[in-house]
Amino acid sequence: MKKSDLAALLLLGALWGGSFLFMRMGANQFGGVALAGMRAIVAAAYSLPLLASRSRRAELRAHWRAVTLVGIANSALPFVLFSYAAQSLPAGLSAIFDTIAPLLVAASGWLWLGEKLDAPRTCGLLIGLAGVVWLIGGTLGFGHGGASTGWAMAACVGANVCYTFGTHYSHRHLQVVSPLTVATGSQFAAAILLLPATLWFWPARMPTPGAWAALFLLAAACTSLAYVLFYRLLARVGSNRAMVVLYLIPVFGVLWGAIFLGEKVTSVMAGGCAIILLGVALATGMLRFGAGRRRLLGEET
Repeated sequence: MKKSDLAALLLLGALWGGSFLFMRMGANQFGGVALAGMRAIVAAAYSLPLLASRSRRAELRAHWRAVTLVGIANSALPFVLFSYAAQSLPAGLSAIFDTIAPLLVAASGWLWLGEKLDAPRTCGLLIGLAGVVWLIGGTLGFGHGGASTGWAMAACVGANVCYTFGTHYSHRHLQVVSPLTVATGSQFAAAILLLPATLWFWPARMPTPGAWAALFLLAAACTSLAYVLFYRLLARVGSNRAMVVLYLIPVFGVLWGAIFLGEKVTSVMAGGCAIILLGVALATGMLRFGAGRRRLLGEET
């Protein structure tokens, strides 16, 4: 991997990890629904130049129904659920929960799509599940964490379930469509769908300038710019290497929360994160054992 690609990978991890920081900074003032809606609306506005291409617009018109469904599953619903969770959970903890999406993708592919799992991937699913149980049980104190924290964690899991559906649906129905068209079109779909709810749930008191700044950074940098950066990186280094960003998101999410919000990194968070990431590495094939050596990255696709 070239130094420029490595730098892009680190920047992408920092941006996506930063999204949990900015959601935490804005969620209590905007509310979960209004913050999610404004995130999609502003991101769609920033992404408008990407639709200048005539071929991209043609793709979008031909596949608008499927792109809209992906917009619901990969943007609209997860934005709302993670913004709701940000009102109760620390930014770092929400970022750690974001790592379970690959586990759900692997598990659902095995359960419903007939995809085969070898022994290392099966072990990865079990290890990842143990990490999630460790994280939830330790954070809630096995029943003493409060109802709001429990619902917030459930929202994080729900957001990852949405990502799982969106991943499988895109793979089945949108393989012939440019990934950048899907990313841009899905943001527009999410913005349109969330607009009525955003107006309905608009806060009675105007958010502070700091909350507005967090919103614009969340939409422009962590959503619009990050998607473009990701798909360019995908084209340059392949899917296996680009997916290493999954390991960087919780690291940066915890780091930004600690630096800018003074969040504590507990042993439960550190242990749960490590266990889940090990499970993800095995379940996705990023970590392989064979011929007496360990491969951290699979071949480029």
